[in-house]
Amino acid sequence: MGSANGLTNGRGGHPLFAFGVITDVQYADIPNGHSFLGVPRFYRHSMLVLQRAVKSWNNNKNLNFAIHFGDIVDGKCPKDQSLNAVKKVVDEFENFKGPVYHMIGNHCLYNLPRDKLLPLLKIPNLDGGRAYYEFSPAPGYRFVVLDGYDISAIGWPHDHPKTLEALKFLRERNSNSDKNSPNGLEGLDRRFLMFNGAVGEEQMEWLDCVLRDAINMKQKVVVCCHLPLDPGASSQEPLLWNYDEVMDVIHQYDCVKVCLAGHDHEGGHSIDSHGIHHRVLEAALECPPVCLAGHDIYDGGHSIDPHRIHHPVLEAALEYPPGTIMLEQME
Repeated sequence: MGSANGLTNGRGGHPLFAFGVITDVQYADIPNGHSFLGVPRFYRHSMLVLQRAVKSWNNNKNLNFAIHFGDIVDGKCPKDQSLNAVKKVVDEFENFKGPVYHMIGNHCLYNLPRDKLLPLLKIPNLDGGRAYYEFSPAPGYRFVVLDGYDISAIGWPHDHPKTLEALKFLRERNSNSDKNSPNGLEGLDRRFLMFNGAVGEEQMEWLDCVLRDAINMKQKVVVCCHLPLDPGASSQEPLLWNYDEVMDVIHQYDCVKVCLAGHDHEGGHSIDSHGIHHRVLEAALECPPVCLAGHDIYDGGHSIDPHRIHHPVLEAALEYPPGTIMLEQME
């Protein structure tokens, strides 16, 4: 999915800032295929989806930056092509006339280890491979990018403490020999799969400090993570292992207004018990050969007008105007 989003002071107001989003490009120079559930996947065409997104972003003169929510190259990409494939997709992002903020997903880590991946994605590589950071695109706003694979069985060296911690975590919660299988797991326990991960203790402390600082600076916060943070916006399997602990930290403060994610290719939306919007973006990989949709976000409410949000395929096919998400009373 590729779209443009803008925050304004009210309906019809001039945008404070605008940004493009896309997730789960999962490019690979291989024939089309299907997911485990039989959903078609367009591995080569996903590059064209990205190119169209970048062109759309560049045509939007008010766009300040773009966010890529992870899974830049698919896990089925031949491993001798991984490095060049990642570079090829990064080069397409570089055609955008503004900064692009990346995060890592499981498919990224199937292809390259962190020490090679983070420099290519220009993710600030601090403290031995951490991939979480924050930035402020405009006064009064802060974006927090989480590393959902901080504790993970993929991406770190096999003997790394975070790998060992993740494997122990999975053994205690998933008795299947294939740790990517949810067989026998019920309800929310179906998220305890190897293709997911967790936010570690140090990152959790960092998140708490960032949100406390945002409160002191009277900033509104958007939290971004490859993995969804609310069961209402996602199926059970793609959730962050410790999404509940992360949300416990977030719910201590009233500065977070929106959580954005990828990973669950179908997408979804929910409003949690504290009024925070959770939006999971649809996968570019599964976008058939049609054009892209857009969204405008207006700062002013916590309600979404469903009559002004259109299915991206229908928008392209019927030439509907871009969908509009109305956010009111974000104070």
